[in-house]
Amino acid sequence: MAKAKYKYLQPETVAKFKNISLVARAVVEGFVTGLHRSPFRGFSVEFSEHRNYVPGDNIKYLDWTALARTDRYYIKQYEDETNLRAYILLDCSASMTYPVESDGGMSKLAYGSYMAASLAYLMVRQRDSVGLVTFDDKVRARIPPHSTMTHLHEILKCLERTQPGELTNVAKTFHLLAESIKRRGLVVIISDLYDEPDEVLKALKHFRHKRHEVILFHLFHPTELDFPFDRLTDFVDLETSERVQADPSYVRRSYLDAVKGLTDKYKRECGAGRIDYVVTRTNIPFDFVLSSYLAKRKRV
Repeated sequence: MAKAKYKYLQPETVAKFKNISLVARAVVEGFVTGLHRSPFRGFSVEFSEHRNYVPGDNIKYLDWTALARTDRYYIKQYEDETNLRAYILLDCSASMTYPVESDGGMSKLAYGSYMAASLAYLMVRQRDSVGLVTFDDKVRARIPPHSTMTHLHEILKCLERTQPGELTNVAKTFHLLAESIKRRGLVVIISDLYDEPDEVLKALKHFRHKRHEVILFHLFHPTELDFPFDRLTDFVDLETSERVQADPSYVRRSYLDAVKGLTDKYKRECGAGRIDYVVTRTNIPFDFVLSSYLAKRKRV
């Protein structure tokens, strides 16, 4: 795995996550998923992958076809349906392209893709199932959850193929996904949430109503939080191309108050709804953000 050359998952990142795990807190399909670091594996449900035979394995599960073809002993493994399933929802709308390449720095979409790749790797390493959904005003790509390394490859390649979309419709997309995801599990959302907050919160509660556990990474470029502009500036909406010229000295205080009000609202409402809410600045290394969050989550 460490030798594979993926855009959003590099060997140095894999090494940093060696001793980190993502533990679900909820009860999923009758099992306490906090135990899933010791994965539930079965031989009676859905074929997952082969592993090398070791002394003591039940020869009932030997793959005789593989033995005849390769002269090696392999055990067939199957995925127990009680394993945790995670769904990573990545916003790929036009607002996620900020800052544009000509301005330098990493875009929110690239940052979110690194986060998604790392989380997918963590889940597969734990033998949990993980899927990926990319969306803007609708679902653009959807990969159902599985737990094999081959499946991880599909997710990583999908992230590399993802292109920025256009308008955002977070709330509508979340409502549709909440209805379509039949088996409860862990929903991880990576987005800048450029939508009406009240409608987004209703959609997040829809996931909770369906008994999913929800983690929300709310992405901000640092200039969106700090508003460091000091001269007459043209501000362009990346989704509608609407352009507004403003003197930052006149709008800074009202802008900063509005952003603080927005994040405070999400923090308050998500807390009440038992949703993990993480304000994420893209100038902080994504591996540090994930490591810090997962360490805190484990303590809680």
